[in-house]
Amino acid sequence: MTLPPVGIGWRHAHYAELLTQQLGVDFLEVHSENFFAQGGAALSVLEQGRALYPISLHGVGLGLGSAVGIDPWHLDQLAALVERIDPIRVSDHACFARGLYGAGNVHASDLLPIPFTAEALDVLCNNVDRVQSRLKRPILVENLSAYLHWRLPPDIPQRAETEFLSALAQRTGCGLLVDVNNIYVNALNRARDGLVDDPQAICRAWLDGIAPAAVAELHLAGHCHVASNDGDRASDIVIDDHGSRVCEAVWQLYRHALDRFGPVPTLIEWDTDVPALAVLLDEAARARAVACAPLEGAPV
Repeated sequence: MTLPPVGIGWRHAHYAELLTQQLGVDFLEVHSENFFAQGGAALSVLEQGRALYPISLHGVGLGLGSAVGIDPWHLDQLAALVERIDPIRVSDHACFARGLYGAGNVHASDLLPIPFTAEALDVLCNNVDRVQSRLKRPILVENLSAYLHWRLPPDIPQRAETEFLSALAQRTGCGLLVDVNNIYVNALNRARDGLVDDPQAICRAWLDGIAPAAVAELHLAGHCHVASNDGDRASDIVIDDHGSRVCEAVWQLYRHALDRFGPVPTLIEWDTDVPALAVLLDEAARARAVACAPLEGAPV
């Protein structure tokens, strides 16, 4: 049985441990933007880590779906980092972040959703093509956890998200980074709004709708439920905060994803309330155990 490579997010709290001990992880992922400086301690640590582990660069700032295009400075810094580190993968999100405001472009400092329209697909494809041409390699594009949605005129058709992302991969040659927790968070919020009855069934259908050949990585993480200030439970929201263990429902969906896509590399994300390294390693071991389960839904 071929097991997926399993990695963890490498955060500041665990820099020393992962440099001084050979631990059971197949790769480390870092946020690209944290290492854009041309020197300094952070970049030195990353280079030391690269000598011990494969490194994956995961960005949050390109704004690949931005109609104003890619920020040239940002792309310059990313290209320099890629050349220096030679990562196993480079990824970012299917979102927009930059737009016109007043006399210039501004960055929203957030991952904002794009409509799944033909025009938005053209924008996303053009920006992905530009990034891939500059980096001289395919990138991965991740599905978004979205907390607001576009309401378009009825004469502007939208595709399903899975169709939209599969078309992106086909047109540009990029890979897809499927975040299983993001899919589940979106389904829970749609259930809160009365739009779906069975969140897990919606998630399984989402996974079944993605072209398997395009999927190059999976992400797993925890999420939290945030209560509204007015006590109205209908206004509660689920947030993809990467601050806890992966929940049982997401583990079940991960097994379904492996059945669908095969043993693709898998990352445990944990970005807030970062725990002891042993907790992340335990989650990585759980991912391997789920992968060993012979059938979807089997006990793990």
